[in-house]
This record gives sequence, C-alpha cells and structure tokens, in this order.
Amino acid sequence: MESKRIKAILFDLDGTLRLNVPSGSVVFLEYLKSINVHFSDEDKTRAERWEHFYFANSLEIQKDKETFKHESKEFWVNFARRRLVALGIDPKIAKELAPEVSEHMGKNYNPEVYIPEEAPQLLSSLRDSGYILGVVSNRDEPYHKELQELKLDSYFNFILAAGEVQSFKPDLRIFQRGLELAGSAAHETMYVGDNYYADVVGSHRAGLMPVLFDPSILFPDADCVVIHTFNELHQHLI
Repeated sequence: MESKRIKAILFDLDGTLRLNVPSGSVVFLEYLKSINVHFSDEDKTRAERWEHFYFANSLEIQKDKETFKHESKEFWVNFARRRLVALGIDPKIAKELAPEVSEHMGKNYNPEVYIPEEAPQLLSSLRDSGYILGVVSNRDEPYHKELQELKLDSYFNFILAAGEVQSFKPDLRIFQRGLELAGSAAHETMYVGDNYYADVVGSHRAGLMPVLFDPSILFPDADCVVIHTFNELHQHLI
C-alpha cells in the first residue's frame, strides 16, 4: 500500500469510524410509520441529505444552537420539526407533531456503537505502512477517552475536535489545523468522511483529497472518490 503522493490520511469520527445502530433516522421514521405518517422513499432520502447538511455547521444549526443554548430539550423539539418539514410534512402539522416525536426519540433512541468490521485492520495496515493518521471531528469537546474505549486510539498520531480550534467543518481552519498536526501538505493528505457537505466540501476547499464514505449510497452523484466499505480505500492509495 505504498503511495507516491498521499502521506497523511485524516478520518471523520461519527458516521465514519463510529456508527450508531440503529441510526437515529431509522428510529425516527419507524415511529412516524407507527402513527400513520406517510412518506415516500424519495422523501426519506431528501430528509437524510438534509440532516447531513444541517449538521455540517449550517447557518440553521448555528442559529438553533444560539436560540436554544440553555434549552436542550427545545433544541431537539425544533430539530424534529425541521426534520419533519424536510420529509415533506406540512409545516403546521410538523410543528404539532414535533414535541411528541422528540419525546419518543428521547425515551427510545438508545443505539449501540458499532465500528465498521474492516476498520481496525485497515487502520493497522495504514499505520504499519507509514501513513500519518489523524481523526478530525466536529465534536465540541476532545474525545480521546472515547477512542480509547473503542480501542481505536493507538492507530492515530493525533485527534482533533472542532471545539478545540473553534472551527467546524466545512470551515477551512479545522482542516488547516489538521494539516499542521499531521505535518503534511494539503495535496499529500486524504480526508475520509461520510458527510458530503462537511467532509467533502470542506476538505476539497482546503486542498485535500476528499473521499466520501457512503455505505448507504446517499450521495450517488458525489463529485469525488466514493467508497462503500473501508476495504475499497486501498485502491485509491496506489
């Protein structure tokens, strides 16, 4: 797996190295079905893409964090409302349903954390091949202990949370800080993440090589390298 160009590989955390099973989307939609709220597969895909966009430090989430900074429960009620609208639900009905749906999620969403089966072997191989490895996440707080508990920390040269530099993907500064920590130039650094709007757009703007991890084929028309399993990453390093 020697590469003539790529020297450092940076990874996203949530949705890439760390997955929730079941996903919040699955639990959300299953509850809507149980209360006879109807939607199509197209509606479902649109809402899932919206969720990626929302959490890519969008203006909407920035506004909501400020509005509900002391009211966590109301933040998630508002998120449920926004997601219902993205699903195609009438805004008035969405506002009425949001408290009920949010309450259900709060009581019943207890996912298990899952590490993609092939990830540890890939990371071990990359580390042993001499690549500089890092995790760059939009987390507010450092997450070193969590990576230790997931038994992933030993693979990485550094771990960076957006809150540490007050720059959230797709902003440039978080990627620039990642490059500083990796000690690599942008053109010789790859970034692997699942969120097109945060990971691909941001890393591309910063000059890195973006790779979209898209196991559910949510972004079939992505204008970058796309992998559906980590086993596919090798071919893009040669």
